[in-house]
Amino acid sequence: MSIAYEQGGRTNQKHRTRHALVAAARELVAQGVTPTVEEAAALAAISRATAYRYFPNQRALLVAAHPEIEERSLLPEPAPEDPAARLDAVIAAFVQLILTTEAQQRTMLRLSLDPDPGQRGELPLRQGRAIGWIEEALSPLRPQLSEPELRRLVLAIRSATGIESLVWLTDIAGLSREEAGDVMRWSASALLRSALSGSA
Repeated sequence: MSIAYEQGGRTNQKHRTRHALVAAARELVAQGVTPTVEEAAALAAISRATAYRYFPNQRALLVAAHPEIEERSLLPEPAPEDPAARLDAVIAAFVQLILTTEAQQRTMLRLSLDPDPGQRGELPLRQGRAIGWIEEALSPLRPQLSEPELRRLVLAIRSATGIESLVWLTDIAGLSREEAGDVMRWSASALLRSALSGSA
């Protein structure tokens, strides 16, 4: 319903209103708050009724406010040809993205753990975006690894990186965020070496 509303008439104004609501939600999340639609509307100086035309519930607002939605690739330009260099560049960028948006990432992690089958496909953490970035980094390995081998490697690397790993490494293992990032990059590199030695 909100998409249809945004597409009909005064689209520039509606785009600005949506952007203001998303920006307000991101600001609140960065402060450690899990904002409701009403709270984002108040911060953006937009009426509650108007805000609900864009976001019918809190979950829709938080999904829109998640920063990963805009990222298509984490490879630098020009991208290196060596798979190990490509992977390290992607994991380094992934770690940096997580660290700079940690509050939002933790919010989405909490939502992703909420057992709501009807919303399962909406949440960024359930859409496998990082899997796509890792697959792109390792695409030069396709002649060397079978598809099942490559898929297993990608999933292993994803399981050792991301907000879930950051939470465990910092909250449970007691590492600093810099140390946690180093561990995630080391883990990705070690898994790649292991897969390649096993293939050889």
